[in-house]
Amino acid sequence: MEKQLAQLCDDAKAAITEASSIKDLEALRVKFLGKKGELTQVLKEVGTLPAEEKPKVGKIVNEIKQELQQALNEKTQFLQELELNAQLTQEKIDITLAGRGNPVGSLHPITSIKERVISLFSQMGFSVVEGPEIEDDYHNFEALNFPTWHPARAMQDTFYFSNGLLLRTHTSSVQIREMEQHGAPQRLIALGRVYRRDSDQTHTPMFHQVEGLVIEKNCAFTDLKGVLQDFLQQFFAKELKIRFRPSFFPFTEPSAEVDIWNNENNKWLEVLGCGMVHPNVLRNVGVNPDEYNGYAFGIGLDRLAMLYFGIPDLRLLFENDIRFLQQF
Repeated sequence: MEKQLAQLCDDAKAAITEASSIKDLEALRVKFLGKKGELTQVLKEVGTLPAEEKPKVGKIVNEIKQELQQALNEKTQFLQELELNAQLTQEKIDITLAGRGNPVGSLHPITSIKERVISLFSQMGFSVVEGPEIEDDYHNFEALNFPTWHPARAMQDTFYFSNGLLLRTHTSSVQIREMEQHGAPQRLIALGRVYRRDSDQTHTPMFHQVEGLVIEKNCAFTDLKGVLQDFLQQFFAKELKIRFRPSFFPFTEPSAEVDIWNNENNKWLEVLGCGMVHPNVLRNVGVNPDEYNGYAFGIGLDRLAMLYFGIPDLRLLFENDIRFLQQF
């Protein structure tokens, strides 16, 4: 595996050196460091290695990730400077032109979707809670059944500070803090910005998420299905064909992805993940899993905005192009 990683690193560096545009660099970032990138796929195999080899290989992988990220950053800065210089030589501004008015603004599409989601879940008895965006490893990973060696951490690689803190990868950490403070029962949704080292047409390093949690006595998977089906039907204000597809999340068992049928493209579209809260998560916050159980779900607000408004590229939501935003 070490030889395979070394070859992967050399190939990636060579490709970065040859890249001639920002678009090419973004493609290389996704190819090697993205959620389904080549380095991530190798990292998933770490879990199959003998225990004595995992730390060594894991260290090599992290070093390679840092090297490639630095190479990408340096080449990106170089290309941006070239583009800026070219732009400055071509563009001119006529400062004698008359000023433009300041039209009344409107809600950003993400804000509109957030308010719609809060309204619908509030009608179903969910309270709204918030928590810190800068988290510690325990609340973001350990308490949610992500041991330090777990391969699933590769799917939620984030940004770290020198003091060991990190930018949260999901709002599930808020659920942990609420259960630590108030115990059970719980019926809440947590909304906010979350961060992951991923960037392509459908992923950005920062995005918005809403996660729901219900902890009660005698919860069943049918309760979860009923809540989500009701929410999706009301959110899109139409009858939907919905399916629950088996999946895996460390903090729920069993787990599922939820898809809706798109009549325009004749294909299924993934909209959220969900499952029954894992007993280990309940134990970590001092709740007896023999007395209480529950379910949880996570929904990307940006993904909902794309589906609701028909937006083809997630990056449009963060580029602040007034021509795009004026449509809402």
